[in-house]
Amino acid sequence: MNHKTAIIIGAGPAGLTAAEQLLKHTDIKPLILEADSMVGGLSKTLHYKNNRMDIGGHRFFSKSDWVMQWWMEKLAPEFSLEGVRLHDPEKEDSVFMFRDRSSRIFHNNHFFDYPVRLSWSTIRNFGFIKSVSILLSYIYSRLFPLPSEENLENFFINRFGKNLYETFFKDYTEKVWGVKCTEISSSWGKSRIKNLSISKAILNALFLFFRTKRNMNQKEVETSLISKFIYPKFGPGQLWEQVASDIIAGGGEIHYNTCAVKLNQHENNVTEVLAKNNHTNELFTFHADYVISTMPMVDLVRAMNAPDVIQEIADGLVYRDFVVVGLLVDKVRVDGKAKKIKDNWIYIQESSVKLGRLQIFNNWSPYLVGDSDKYWLGLEYFCNENDAFWSMTDSEIIDFAISELHKIKMIDKADVEDSTMYRIPKAYPAYFGSYSRLKTIQDYTDAYANLFLIGRNGMHKYNNQDHSMLSAKVAVENIVNKLSSKSNIWSVNPESSYHESKAE
Repeated sequence: MNHKTAIIIGAGPAGLTAAEQLLKHTDIKPLILEADSMVGGLSKTLHYKNNRMDIGGHRFFSKSDWVMQWWMEKLAPEFSLEGVRLHDPEKEDSVFMFRDRSSRIFHNNHFFDYPVRLSWSTIRNFGFIKSVSILLSYIYSRLFPLPSEENLENFFINRFGKNLYETFFKDYTEKVWGVKCTEISSSWGKSRIKNLSISKAILNALFLFFRTKRNMNQKEVETSLISKFIYPKFGPGQLWEQVASDIIAGGGEIHYNTCAVKLNQHENNVTEVLAKNNHTNELFTFHADYVISTMPMVDLVRAMNAPDVIQEIADGLVYRDFVVVGLLVDKVRVDGKAKKIKDNWIYIQESSVKLGRLQIFNNWSPYLVGDSDKYWLGLEYFCNENDAFWSMTDSEIIDFAISELHKIKMIDKADVEDSTMYRIPKAYPAYFGSYSRLKTIQDYTDAYANLFLIGRNGMHKYNNQDHSMLSAKVAVENIVNKLSSKSNIWSVNPESSYHESKAE
């Protein structure tokens, strides 16, 4: 009996979840084409000597019961959701550790809690006059909200007030995206920040005060405010490497260093995927009964030889790229003085440096660091592929990063013992450029009955892992149920799942 084949483009969370679901619920064979030499996409774990790096930082938390259960079936949880100790990371490797979320903003040589909290330390750092000004600005924004939220600036002002927006959000957001907030669609804020506001942050602070220490039941908490999450002992890639092994054991295939370059079509179906080995340039043709794509939408459209109008929109889609510098240092400093810090990451809200965010990998998992007496740091820079920063040599970027961290007195140059760096293209699909015309591409690709777009770059949505996974789950359900409409994939929303009365 000849089984049908689904060609899955990309072995990130979406592609791997789709393959796993196909093996679990169908007799369709998943064949994954992965351009990289390892799985995980943006959720892979990079290895450098005895250290590991998490690209961007991945908190494993979802309001979807299905996602949480799926994760915990792959790696054993250290604690149950109710806080009962189940496994010990000291004795076992395939474990989800239970972690406290801690992040702060570094602004004007002071540290501020993120999300911003109404506390004496916040008032002291701002000063009384500035604090009153922020409060009055926030009250004004609630009483007299801007009538339109067509751009990200208006979105922020309506939720935080103009004063706090200009203090904490404007410069950092423009550093991330490289354009003014007035040029960015408010869709980004609605996707990433959703209903977060000062009032929600205050209510959450009260909630935390009364909540038991090890309770993962945070469904009623805004995602930006969650204080607990699970995390693989050896970083997010550990989970996806396990999933990849399960897929191979179940009869699926993963072709590494292989990228899709052309999708052949007949009528309203994709019939073949032409792929190229990145090392040998050898070409392969794969028959496709179904195609599930997580590749960047601009590359997919090119591979489909789409009409000019579709190609024009795809070419106008913008991506923000990413450089991470890893520094192994003897100590971390606060205002020039060595100090132990507990943050997972620190937002660098300083216009005097290009550095966007600082990760302390020790605080994600101590097992990411080869030497527990050292600090393993990730310095994150946002740029555009092939711009001046991206095009610097590795050593130039590393020297630049060390100088910036020294400049804001978080390290001394003499503290650096080792370093490395990585370039990550198309890390963030942007909500400007031709984004407002994205629906035209969606309608074009959806017209192909056996083609399904899922995941962050596949759908050009700046989403989290759980959204990518759920989009894959829904796509496979559509295949199983022979549904012609794909609107349910585009409307996936992890935030709304817990409101449903039925079990997932």
